[in-house]
Amino acid sequence: MKTQIRPALTMLLIFTVITGVIYPLVVTGIAQIAFPHQANGSLIVIGGKAYGSELIGQPFDAPKYFWGRLSATGDFPYNTFNAHSLTASSGSNYGPLNPALMEMIQARIDALRAADPRNTLAIPVDLVTASASGLDPHISVAAALYQVQRVAAARRLSEAEVAALVEKYTEGRQFGFLGEPRVNVLLLNLALDKVQ
Repeated sequence: MKTQIRPALTMLLIFTVITGVIYPLVVTGIAQIAFPHQANGSLIVIGGKAYGSELIGQPFDAPKYFWGRLSATGDFPYNTFNAHSLTASSGSNYGPLNPALMEMIQARIDALRAADPRNTLAIPVDLVTASASGLDPHISVAAALYQVQRVAAARRLSEAEVAALVEKYTEGRQFGFLGEPRVNVLLLNLALDKVQ
């Protein structure tokens, strides 16, 4: 029996050190050298102050800001500043025929119409539905353009100026062919704050 236990414990110790200590340290070291911005959370830091991450949606509801996708993570959407409230990535898991989903969509449609009653454009679907994770930092270009009129009026800027910022902050397809062009809401709103 000793002939089986000793090699088993030795292998357990060796693989614990390799996979639990050496491998994580090597991967972390490579990431810190090759991709320091991404390895540290892709934080947006301006003037020494962290405003959020490029990878996690932030809640905006003031008329002068572009609004992102709905979050299904509850009353306190996850972000770098309230992680202590134990919110996490989560979808609503509501099916397309669930009345609760329809109520959430209708409430968001009503909020968008109330915030910009002169806007007669069709509301893009990503402005009224949550993403699978509930943390999506991007909206479609159509969703950003839908909000240009409201944001321009609230900031007393021309629609052309705001539309130009949307175009400037539009990211292309991943690797040139995956997905659709998109706009990072936090980056766009920070750019708006610099303008006015």
